[in-house]
Amino acid sequence: MEDLENSRNRQDGMSFLKGFTTARIGIGRTGTSIPVKQSLDFKLAHAHARDAVYSSLEINSLIDSIANFNLPVLCLESKVTDRAEYLQRPDLGRQLSQHSANELAKQVKNFDVSICIADGLSALAVQQNASELLALLIPTLLKDGLTIGPICLIRQARVAVADDVAQSLQAKLALILIGERPGLSSVDSMGAYLTYNPQRGSTDELRNCVSNIRHAGLPAQVAAGKIIYLIREAFRQKKSGVNLKDNQDLFID
Repeated sequence: MEDLENSRNRQDGMSFLKGFTTARIGIGRTGTSIPVKQSLDFKLAHAHARDAVYSSLEINSLIDSIANFNLPVLCLESKVTDRAEYLQRPDLGRQLSQHSANELAKQVKNFDVSICIADGLSALAVQQNASELLALLIPTLLKDGLTIGPICLIRQARVAVADDVAQSLQAKLALILIGERPGLSSVDSMGAYLTYNPQRGSTDELRNCVSNIRHAGLPAQVAAGKIIYLIREAFRQKKSGVNLKDNQDLFID
């Protein structure tokens, strides 16, 4: 009985911290086991994560949400044929299908920035966060005098597909918004990856990433500020990835 009371006290003592994070803290215990409620919560979170991985990109609603940007929108796909293959063959998710490559070949070339939106490992994340972030990014990029290519919506895609798109459009910088691997407390987390001078076959050290973009994580306004800073610095220094650091918070006004 004393152990049970101590366990409850420890759990209650951490309850105030739960207001600052969605992480699984203060779970407590019943004897040597996890309490039933927390055990069921864990299974529910795992089910939500699986659902997010298998969620589909709702192209029409996404097109409607970005229509006011007055930019052409292209619907593309990778070489992946289904979700099972997507999970087993990440290499195919990095390449555009032949049909999509042909569509890109017809487009006007030579832009400063190429923007892609991809389902990745959580279409839910993109559906909930992409348009809000772009509403903050696109006006600023245009105000900076940068030209933006057509917004490419890509199904069954991995991060590196943005390099394929950007090289086809002859863009100087690739930006992709993509659903991140769901966690047990974050099924709607979106990542933004940018690459200066993108080339097919570029590897991860050449990219910068702004991660965990969602309402319960990094807010869109903060994420947009970081992305804009990195894009401006990428064009100024003509590089990205490990050679380009996010130093904006190191300076005092």
